Amino acid sequence: MGMMERIAARLGYEKRAECDPSWAALAPGIGHLAGVSARAAENLSTVLACVNAISTALAYVPALVYRRDSEGNRIEATAHPLGRIVRGGANPQMTWPDFLEHWIASTLLTGNGLSVIERSGNGQLSGFRYIPWGQVTVAELSSGRLAYDVSDGRGKTRRYLEGEVLHLRDRTDDGKIGRSRLSRAAETVAGVSAANTHAAMFLSNGASPSGVIEYPGALTTEQRTNLRQTYEQAFTGPTKAGRTLILDGGMAWKAAQISPEDAELLETRKFGVIELCRLFQVPPPIVQDHSHATFTNSETAGRWFATFCLAPWARKIEAEFARSVFPTNGPYELELDLSGFLRGDPQTRWAAHKIALDSGVLDADEVRQIEGWNPRGDGGQANLPDLDNSANLRTSDQEANLPLETEGGANG
Repeated sequence: MGMMERIAARLGYEKRAECDPSWAALAPGIGHLAGVSARAAENLSTVLACVNAISTALAYVPALVYRRDSEGNRIEATAHPLGRIVRGGANPQMTWPDFLEHWIASTLLTGNGLSVIERSGNGQLSGFRYIPWGQVTVAELSSGRLAYDVSDGRGKTRRYLEGEVLHLRDRTDDGKIGRSRLSRAAETVAGVSAANTHAAMFLSNGASPSGVIEYPGALTTEQRTNLRQTYEQAFTGPTKAGRTLILDGGMAWKAAQISPEDAELLETRKFGVIELCRLFQVPPPIVQDHSHATFTNSETAGRWFATFCLAPWARKIEAEFARSVFPTNGPYELELDLSGFLRGDPQTRWAAHKIALDSGVLDADEVRQIEGWNPRGDGGQANLPDLDNSANLRTSDQEANLPLETEGGANG
């Protein structure tokens, strides 16, 4: 053991095996296993679309803070500092959706997302500061806890301990550091990237594979070089495709013509979209791949996306806030309300409200609160219109006195 290692051991550091893929992922990007960085991976349009779909969707849904009373009932805590952060912004440079989007996107691409928990002088929660994972170095202390050394890019480093940061991670190999799913499926990512590179070169070479120029005699090395350079300058590139080739001196052109369909290039690229969607649990219609989509299964894909992709990530985020932001066993909790997705489908949303009213689960004032409207002031006794016939949805507005034309307004 060298001197530096002995000093580090006394300070509580533990050297990790270099072959451990979780700790190898601490390097910027997605690690050497996939051969590309996180930024390079986003050059694959499907990766970019999947990351945007998940991070933007979770940043869009309402984030609510609840307090549980002594009987276990949940009461929305609108005055909690986290509630004010959600409404006013995570920090002076970032709104809450911006912060959440960056944090989640980092986790999807690198396997880890880190944000510093900022508190005022009296210890009250005041905001969050997103940290790019490439600026983070992680050390494991002798206690087993993690220490995060964050570089500011100007040569200065500050250390944060667990409880001072939000560390959102993808599935880990050691329970401490997340590992990017892009590195777990390195061969898949490399294959899709190779297909895209091949397609780009196919177009840059005039959308036609190379051929052979036959000459009945012998050419000197200089003549062959000049002929090749002349041909490439005149005919290589997408803007030069289709030009007429003129040969003399007994030369003849023999094309090695092969279409992209024959090479199955197009089908390979289509399958690559599905392969990458599998990695992120995103249905292809969500990233604009409608090759096998209909109106019916696209709607189903949206529900599948919310249930099997967004809901698990929402639960991970809620659990990290419970662990790092709120006091241990405290009464507060964060909820990302995925029912907000129904706001894009008024018919389904109001039909659900109708069922809740008829069964006595909600009253009219509670429905209005869900919609962001003020109470009517009649004790919540009004009923919603009959939605059995969707064609009557608008004609029943006056009967129920529900201003659907100003849906979502602050005052109803």
